[in-house]
Amino acid sequence: MRNTIIAAALLTVGVAHGAEFRLPEFDTITLQNGLTVYLMERHDVPLISVRAVVKAGAVNDGGQPGLSNLTGDGLLLGTKAHDKTAIDNAFDYRGARLAGGAGTEASTVQANFARADSAVLLPLFAEIVQQPSFDEAELTKLRDRKVNGLKQAKEAPRNVVQNYYRAMLFGDSPYGIPPGGTVSSVGALKRDDVQGYYQRYYRPDNAAIIVVGDFQKTDMRQQIESLFGAWKASGPAPAAQDNGKVKADKARVWLVNKPDAIETTFLIGGAGIARNDPDYVPLQVINTVLGGRFTSWLNDELRVNSGLTYGASSQFATLSQTGTFAISSFTALPKTEAALALANKTYQRLWDRGIDKATLESAKAYVKGQFPPRYETGEQLASLLGDMYANQVGRAQIDHFTRDVDSLTPEKAQALIARHYPRDNLQTVLIGKADAIRDIAKTWGDVTELDIAADGFR
Repeated sequence: MRNTIIAAALLTVGVAHGAEFRLPEFDTITLQNGLTVYLMERHDVPLISVRAVVKAGAVNDGGQPGLSNLTGDGLLLGTKAHDKTAIDNAFDYRGARLAGGAGTEASTVQANFARADSAVLLPLFAEIVQQPSFDEAELTKLRDRKVNGLKQAKEAPRNVVQNYYRAMLFGDSPYGIPPGGTVSSVGALKRDDVQGYYQRYYRPDNAAIIVVGDFQKTDMRQQIESLFGAWKASGPAPAAQDNGKVKADKARVWLVNKPDAIETTFLIGGAGIARNDPDYVPLQVINTVLGGRFTSWLNDELRVNSGLTYGASSQFATLSQTGTFAISSFTALPKTEAALALANKTYQRLWDRGIDKATLESAKAYVKGQFPPRYETGEQLASLLGDMYANQVGRAQIDHFTRDVDSLTPEKAQALIARHYPRDNLQTVLIGKADAIRDIAKTWGDVTELDIAADGFR
């Protein structure tokens, strides 16, 4: 039965043998209050996925890191008409799912439920988005849990290495703000702060409602207009802002001291690309060769051939205005020097040897095989549409995916490597026992030492 459903879903999104993957058709509507609405019908299963996306996240936290994160999660703590218990019971009783949260540049509330429950749960979803109560007692408990989580996170360096990396690359700019905040910043947040953030950024002209699933567009449009049409913005719309650029004018190393560490966690890289970059798709193919799958160069060299680590990878982490690129791995403390040297040597293969046709063809086949299953479900498609809204990604990037993969040649790959992969002035974050790896760190750039026990990530 499950295979039948998946096959139907894949055919719905336009995947057939030899055919190019295409995004299903959807309507884009702008209500009078400025709210963007995406409606995508899918009748293969009787489910509905709904998602609210607000263009606000950690980059808007200012001097209060973690405020967007607390606000996003705080939406689920109750509304003016229903407390948290009533909301939880309404969704749980029907086997539905409800979640929320905030990232670097966007905040979301999402729900998935059976079509038959839409009449009850869709109005409740609208209430959660527009009329949160931010109950003081519940919000205090949530804040305290987050503080405890931040304290515990540094026990495992892989939980926090990205926060150090972003702080290193972006400095004091908005992209350098840790999405979850710090122990001191989150601990100082009050209900008034959360309400103020909500009033500034949760407004119809800064948000989108996405509905994917088993419904009729005309009926759903009327429902959305009825439920969200009276939502009003207060004050001027949030102004556009520059969220920062990567600083990489020289090779640098941030050495984060964890005195009890028995292994070294590291990231190596620099500037990357924005989510809507025209080269986004072919770069996924190239990165598959370097560090994007189990048989990648990095994993082969650092894990399979040398046994220096249990895994190594590379990734372009995209944002709306720019992004980062990083090689990531970890190794036993005595193997730090060898692992760093081999990671850097393997990375240099992109320029020293390039990617031959056979290797590229294998990566292209892998990427094409991995792409359609990412959009099997209504929930996945709603997430994609939310990503497209928040990052200004046109549907052409999805519809032309197969074409852009197939057109990549070794020569084009080398041009993209030269254009987008940082080669000089690499930025490195090391988390480990500083006394044991300090001299090693110096070989890779100017060293700045931090203590993992210190609050924050800089």
